Amino acid sequence: MPTKRIVSYRDLEVWHEAMGLAEQCYVLTKRFPHSEQFGLTSQIRRAAVSIASNMAEGHARRTRQSYLSYLHIAAGSQAELETQLELAVRVGLTTERDSTACRESAALVGRLLHGLIRAIEQKPQPPAPNP
Repeated sequence: MPTKRIVSYRDLEVWHEAMGLAEQCYVLTKRFPHSEQFGLTSQIRRAAVSIASNMAEGHARRTRQSYLSYLHIAAGSQAELETQLELAVRVGLTTERDSTACRESAALVGRLLHGLIRAIEQKPQPPAPNP
């Protein structure tokens, strides 16, 4: 079966998963105490939003190097989010059980994102035009 041509970041499974992850994080953090509004609530939401946003911005840059740079930033945000979710459990803002969906989605997004980065890095570059 032929693979679908990627024209937009919206064609990427990882982008859709990252959007779903951001939604899940908003739902999870709605249950956090109001006193955390400018603490972990904000940090978790920003990191989650940053993942899909950086994929989109990098794709719009139209150069392979820029795209890879933004994908690496997205991967950093994904790792940051996993850390923040674990911290939220450790300090009692949420439970392991309540955070499971977000943590599993974050892990999936990380695997997909690293796979995309590897695929782009391994794809042969077209030859440079002769002057």
